[in-house]
Amino acid sequence: MAITRFGHLDDFTQKNNKVGIGTSTPQEKMEVIGGTRSTDLRVAGIATLTSAGGFIEKHIEYVEDQVIIDAGDSGTLSGEIVVGSGQTITVGTAATASQGSVDALKIYDMFQPPSGGTNQRPPAKPGAIFYNFDFKTIEFFDGNSWRQVDNTTRRGRGVIGGGYDTAQPANSPSIEFVNIASKGNAVDFGTVNKVTYSQAGSASAIRGIINGASGYSDDIEYITIASGGAGIDFGNMSASKGSHTAACNSSTRSIFSGGYISPGASSNILDYVEIMTLGNALDFGDLVEPRYGLTSFSSPVRGVCAGGRNYPAGDSPLGTRIIDFFIIASKGNATRFGDLVAKHSYMSSTGNSTRGVIGAGTNDPSSVLSFITIASEGNSIFFGDLNYSGSGVNQGNCSSSTRGLFAGGGSPSKVNTIDAITIQSAGNAIDWGDLSVKRGYPFGLSDSNGGLGGF
Repeated sequence: MAITRFGHLDDFTQKNNKVGIGTSTPQEKMEVIGGTRSTDLRVAGIATLTSAGGFIEKHIEYVEDQVIIDAGDSGTLSGEIVVGSGQTITVGTAATASQGSVDALKIYDMFQPPSGGTNQRPPAKPGAIFYNFDFKTIEFFDGNSWRQVDNTTRRGRGVIGGGYDTAQPANSPSIEFVNIASKGNAVDFGTVNKVTYSQAGSASAIRGIINGASGYSDDIEYITIASGGAGIDFGNMSASKGSHTAACNSSTRSIFSGGYISPGASSNILDYVEIMTLGNALDFGDLVEPRYGLTSFSSPVRGVCAGGRNYPAGDSPLGTRIIDFFIIASKGNATRFGDLVAKHSYMSSTGNSTRGVIGAGTNDPSSVLSFITIASEGNSIFFGDLNYSGSGVNQGNCSSSTRGLFAGGGSPSKVNTIDAITIQSAGNAIDWGDLSVKRGYPFGLSDSNGGLGGF
């Protein structure tokens, strides 16, 4: 069979194993000069089409590794659109208005949702998803707020321990635990390493950190939350400021705030430890103002401190209204957040990754609770009241992503009550159960607190 059947040089050419139509010097395996028409054209690899049947030229564009499809004539596009690895496809906003809604988009290799920082979340409808660079997690919009998708199963165990009862000759060394998801009394967990009161608690999903003590202690100890047992020596704080400190955490880091540093002097020190490694605390920064008897809570991004006294700087015996915050992942000084509803010290607090709820403390009525939204600065807002009137000072706290517990405390007499709130819905606390002993100045922590994220 002949290889070449055409003798029309300018119309059809075979030269150097290349075929040309409309050219005498083809440069490709197949080169067509001029307009073409095909009812069934298959193109392998990347091709540039200046026009296609049913579309005007601007409707299909290939620009900088993107296929851009604008609204076209109804019914002109059918079948599958295959987007290669490393490419993207953009559907213009007019598509839903002129062509109907896009029901589904099949991705064979990887789907990447919209992403950005917390302040870059887009306006959304219920069910929308977004990857948050600040929290490093997928979020979904439930119609009211963005919620984090938590792929870590946490036990929901709260731990309360230490403290003292004025009717007892000595401080309590015992530690107890509760299941935050279900009502009931606390159950024996173990003992603290140092028998004392006025300690602060923080935790990852695995390990609880207990720092400070009555007097001027720099002790830090730890417990394994799932297994129970006695506290174990962890290291030392950067200064002996153990009395009435506060603590909060992310999933990896605990930060200790304020306290006494010597008789009659308050501390502005922020120091920290990496939770899963033993060792001494390192300098983090400074509070806005030196205080003791303050409280602290956190989201995965921010740590917040509230209230306390700057003794003997002449402040009110009731304390201060100061709320300040810091970024847990980056060391530095705290920044003013806002003000409490009233001056308070010896408070307690609990919360999840979006909201912190603060127990009133020394000011009357001591049963009042207020809250803040951690991601946005501002003053605290009335939340509700504790179930047990007068117990809102010197308490131990723990939380899950939905529920916060306020345990023990009380002034002047100590109590063994446990109150519970639903963090995202304001309202009064309800009775949850009882501790085994009355505790003033106990510590509290949990494996599902707000600093660990989740919902």
